[in-house]
Amino acid sequence: MEFSIKSGHPEKQRSACIIIGIFEPRRLSAAGEQLDLISESWLSNLIRRGDIEGTAGQTLLLHNVPNTLCDRVLLVGCGKEREFNDAAYRKAIATAAKTVNESGAMDAVSFLPELTVKGRDAYWKVRQAIEATQDALYTFDELKSDTGIERRPLRKLVLSVTSRRDLPAAEQALIDGNAIAGGVEIARRLGNLPGNICTPTYLAEQAIELGKQHDKLTVKVLEQADMEELGMGSLLSVAKGSREPAKFITMEYNGGNSDSKPHVFVGKGITFDSGGISIKPSPAMDEMKFDMCGAASVMGLMNTVTELKLPINVIGIIPSCENMPDGLANKPGDIVTSMAGLTIEVLNTDAEGRLILCDALTYSERYNPATVVDIATLTGACVIALGAHATGLLGNHRGLSNDLLNAGKYSGDRAWEMPLWDEYQDQLKSNFADIANIGGREAGTITAACFLSRFTKKLNWVHLDIAGVAWKGGAEKGATGRPVPMMTQYLLDKVASGK
Repeated sequence: MEFSIKSGHPEKQRSACIIIGIFEPRRLSAAGEQLDLISESWLSNLIRRGDIEGTAGQTLLLHNVPNTLCDRVLLVGCGKEREFNDAAYRKAIATAAKTVNESGAMDAVSFLPELTVKGRDAYWKVRQAIEATQDALYTFDELKSDTGIERRPLRKLVLSVTSRRDLPAAEQALIDGNAIAGGVEIARRLGNLPGNICTPTYLAEQAIELGKQHDKLTVKVLEQADMEELGMGSLLSVAKGSREPAKFITMEYNGGNSDSKPHVFVGKGITFDSGGISIKPSPAMDEMKFDMCGAASVMGLMNTVTELKLPINVIGIIPSCENMPDGLANKPGDIVTSMAGLTIEVLNTDAEGRLILCDALTYSERYNPATVVDIATLTGACVIALGAHATGLLGNHRGLSNDLLNAGKYSGDRAWEMPLWDEYQDQLKSNFADIANIGGREAGTITAACFLSRFTKKLNWVHLDIAGVAWKGGAEKGATGRPVPMMTQYLLDKVASGK
């Protein structure tokens, strides 16, 4: 999709489609009123007949509107004007994108960014318009023999801003929005690929390819022998049950000063999770190809960071393997030794994500990082607690937690903080090892984070549990690319603050 920015009057736009907002009850936006005036009340006469009320999600596609230079006018319902917030704006953008894409119009001019969203400026509205449009039009069909691509899909979208004074901010939003959307697309593609294609080796190859594209990005891949030498017994214990070799991927972006501490992101890369010996139920087990969405989000983030050439140092770490029920696989009751030297009693082999993350978190210490964020589809308990709307957030550093929560609110990729109190640590006691890998049914998301916290005492650390937000099921089954927008916004905020 090609995006561009301009400021102009709707009646002067030569385009296949002009996109205009309409609020309940039957109230045209400012751009709509301009079109209505030039068309001699043609639009308002239709509206009075009840063709559209302005309810959120409604659309009305009109052809040959008098005295205009466009082929079509699309009216998009935005709901009640006083309730038009961030979510309503994104919904209007997505609705418009899907409708125009199916209309046969190959280009369009959208005046939705001129709508007033409380507390949001032109930069935010343009960036969100780009991200929401790309998200709405995303399809994964590279493995289909018949893609069913639209005969005339939308290819060019002009985003209109109210004043020429808004153009510089809007142009920056264009750059940032395209980069973020590109990172999300990479994360979605990797997540959507099946486990027989997207193996740990494939992830490593994709990281290496990304490193070849960017001078400031250095990629290294550790093999099993390297991990054995480092003492990553916890990670390797998960990989034992698979014929696919484990990979430990590091991606180092050096955009800041050499003495600036890096921000580290660790992504869980279980490319398929059968549950191991503690095997999962068959229904929806195919969705366990999404268990590497944490890794995919780190890959997407690193692409975005390099595209934006951020003046900051960022490290991506991806521990990757499969969790399979082979004769060599972990058994309930096995005890393994982590890179940190802590022994772990494996009471449930389906709690494997924390077993690979703990060694990766220990490895991250060698970078002397400013912050460390791990991203993982870690617990079904998080889905029960927060559903599909918010990422679970737990950490040991107040400032880092607040920064990520605020970045989530701004980007629309929200998180919700859960407690990480010492009282929960008792649930991880083991009679036979330093720590058990599960803490029972109660507070499963919290005890999983408690486990990881044992390996982050030297770090400013936050854990993001994305089990509920990383993918959708049902008719819309597929990876979402979250939390790439949140993490990118966090880094943009760091750059803006000079920290």
